[in-house]
Amino acid sequence: MTLDDLRAFVSVCESGSLSAVARELGCTQSAVSQRIKRLERELGITLLERQPRGVAPTHAGRILHRSAADGLGGLDHALRRLDDLRQGGGGTVRVTTGATTVRHFMSAAVVAFRQRHPRVNLEFQTENSSRGCFQALAANTADLAWITIGPPVRGVQQRPVIELPWVLAVRADDPLAELTEIGPDDLAAIRHIRLPENSVSRHRLDELLTRQGTEPDSTTSVADWDTAILLAELGLGHAVVPALPGWHESARRDLRLIPIPWLPALAAGWAVRQWDALSPVAVEFARTVAASLTDPEPEPEVVG
Repeated sequence: MTLDDLRAFVSVCESGSLSAVARELGCTQSAVSQRIKRLERELGITLLERQPRGVAPTHAGRILHRSAADGLGGLDHALRRLDDLRQGGGGTVRVTTGATTVRHFMSAAVVAFRQRHPRVNLEFQTENSSRGCFQALAANTADLAWITIGPPVRGVQQRPVIELPWVLAVRADDPLAELTEIGPDDLAAIRHIRLPENSVSRHRLDELLTRQGTEPDSTTSVADWDTAILLAELGLGHAVVPALPGWHESARRDLRLIPIPWLPALAAGWAVRQWDALSPVAVEFARTVAASLTDPEPEPEVVG
């Protein structure tokens, strides 16, 4: 039994897929399967069972997964602390998030953090969903994940940082651009540019609109919030999106962002495996981002 065997086993339990773990590790599915079989031979008990889609831990597998995940998390924390000591105050903070997150949520924090810690490496990797971010945390390829806060996820701790009110992005010459806020009847008549299909924001918005009995016609869908806003600015439809910190309406002549006050705000923030297992520099980076968002410089009004 090796640490690599245990890491592979934990990753398979959390992803439910041998092939997904093989891709993450850069090896074959057969190699991952051999690691699991080696554990099963040494322990004398079956740890995984086949499911219609993927694999799942047996009762014995769940027992080992809980203990191994906790133990590996503590070991990874110790190894990162030792590496920080070896580098004399350096180290690495690994962040996974969406493609446009750094621009909207972290640009000021990155500058401030870099000034205080010039020797710390900041590594950013892009995922297109919260699930992908959770898998990166489980695979130990990321320390921090910036996500749209959703339902509880086993093995992941979520911490909200900022609330994002919903706005309607419209072209400046659209009749709706004259309104000071958007009501349910206004929303029912829009040409809706839908948010990414696998995103928490889309699921949350769909739930809210269904609950209100408001189901606008959809004309297109996009891969991220920025594209939805851009298409609305170009007149291809209307986008219901969170009010992003990095979007300043006053700098875009053809765009209006109109509040939708009756829709509950969306929360964004950090996800980690264990807060107390993070390195000190990772904790400080997370706090720096939070501080930059909760005490920002004054911004222009969203309605022109």
